[in-house]
Amino acid sequence: MTEWLLSLEGTGAGRQVAMALALMAAFLHALFGALQKGRHDPWLSRAAIDAVYAVLAAPFALLVVPWPEPHMWPVFAGAFVIHTFYKLAQAMTFQRGAYGVVYPVVRGTGPFFAVIGAGLVFGEHFTAGQWAGVAVLMAGIFGLALYNLRTVSVDRETMVPALLWAVVTGAFVALYTTYDAYGIRATADPFTFLAWFFVIDGVFMPVYMWPRWRRLPSSEMRPLLRRGLVGAIVAYLSFGAILLATRIGPVGEAAVLRETSVVFAALIARVVLGERVGPRRLGLMAMIAAGAVTVKLAG
Repeated sequence: MTEWLLSLEGTGAGRQVAMALALMAAFLHALFGALQKGRHDPWLSRAAIDAVYAVLAAPFALLVVPWPEPHMWPVFAGAFVIHTFYKLAQAMTFQRGAYGVVYPVVRGTGPFFAVIGAGLVFGEHFTAGQWAGVAVLMAGIFGLALYNLRTVSVDRETMVPALLWAVVTGAFVALYTTYDAYGIRATADPFTFLAWFFVIDGVFMPVYMWPRWRRLPSSEMRPLLRRGLVGAIVAYLSFGAILLATRIGPVGEAAVLRETSVVFAALIARVVLGERVGPRRLGLMAMIAAGAVTVKLAG
């Protein structure tokens, strides 16, 4: 598997596989966000997910994948810090705002800065047509957020701070997208980075939330751990897919294509969380998809 992936780096086939991985990550990332926003406190949900995926990843990190090279430990330390602040900001966002409003803002701020970061760090450059696609995609995302803000009745009293936290979270999305792409390219075996990333990344939230977790009624423990297991599997597939996409294909394109997660998030908000999806929202979602397609075709 590793040899096959490495053979795709910098090739046309690799670019196509990266696109498919980014789109898969988009759907799964929307599902991951809904899991964190669902029945339980988003802080507890995130702690349960992190605890499960760290425990499940540990045997692979210790016994299966090659041991990280010495220069990777500072890289992992940087990833730990960035993702810790991202999770704190995300939990603050989901705690205060309706999922259908705050999630588009989180994702809308990410692609623009991620594309700039890809240019600065990896020397990637978008064409004028691709920048037009980014503009269309971001207009659709923020249009969706504004429309939801006008119509949603849930969490109205905390919506302004929720939106501010959403912007902060989006900035961290751009930061970790660029940094993780650097990290997975810095090691010889991409699965070494993935396994150790999930072990190290899963430490903070369970420890931080332990006092609150201990006070949770016993009747809530099994549903929370079940959510943690499902979330861990989704996280492996979602974050794993986007990290592999940035290893074998352009980072900027992968970052933009992943933001079609907003389309999937709107559908999940309607089907799972019971939030309304009308013709205007469908039109804005089509705009987001059109922007992503433009970025791909103009590349």
